Amino acid sequence: MTGSGIPLPEGAQVSAPIEATGTWRQRLIGVRADSTFFIGLIGLLLVSGLILTAVLAPLLAPYDPTERVGLPFMPPSAAHPLGTNDIGQDLASELIYGTRVSLTVGIVAAAVAMVIGTAVGVLAGFYPRLVGSLLMRFVDVLLIIPFLPLLIILAAYLGRSLFNTILIIGILIWAGTARVIRSQVLSLAHRDYVTAARALGASDARIISRHILPRVLLLGISQFVQATSGAILLEASLSFLGLGDPLQKSWGSILYWAQVRGAFLTDAWLWWVVPPGLMIGAAALGFALMGFALEHRINPQLQATR
Repeated sequence: MTGSGIPLPEGAQVSAPIEATGTWRQRLIGVRADSTFFIGLIGLLLVSGLILTAVLAPLLAPYDPTERVGLPFMPPSAAHPLGTNDIGQDLASELIYGTRVSLTVGIVAAAVAMVIGTAVGVLAGFYPRLVGSLLMRFVDVLLIIPFLPLLIILAAYLGRSLFNTILIIGILIWAGTARVIRSQVLSLAHRDYVTAARALGASDARIISRHILPRVLLLGISQFVQATSGAILLEASLSFLGLGDPLQKSWGSILYWAQVRGAFLTDAWLWWVVPPGLMIGAAALGFALMGFALEHRINPQLQATR
């Protein structure tokens, strides 16, 4: 007989009550995990497509981007999918080859930022008193200074070259990585295995290389992916302002020449301005989504809030 007084058929069993709270919580966690996975997958597909385009640029580009292959301001056609610029160069070829330059600047600059930020973050977290305080005050100052004016001033002072662009972006975007790494190192520095290593006489260099760096490396990788997104946008901004390398075709330089040569005064902006803008947006979005998914997978604070 059930609790309501209704008799059950012979041989029937009463099932245990379902814990709705636990079930819905598990489902919610599963939905979040699935959404994070698909977000990362979308980002990976975007980035993979762009990298494949950069690698296969000589095969995908129909023409040499530096040669005149048509009349000025030709609209899109079968021979020229994105038309031509004001001197008859194929814009589709420029866009494809520009993928190489933009991705190279973004990835290398982000790698420079990751190395600097990881080094500063580890030192500031492992020596939190004097060294850490001095380093973090410098990081705070760097984060407070208006970013874009400083970027423009350094680019104008150092000169227009691909190396200078990478260097400037790399030395200006590492501060955020340093703060994230420092927070993790502060937690790791008081773990039992670090205390045991100190008790056994291990040097600071050995503790950092064996117990600290391996545990912050994945977090540094997630910061690197997110920094790549910002570096691509910054390169496009500098090139659009005329502060990039004038000898290299990047997405930003395509936008710069479109502005300088009057593309906005004609219908040419539809095939000269929109495609590189979409490529910049796709690259920034792809790396941002990958970084978001990686950080949710790696960052212990975000894991704890799930």
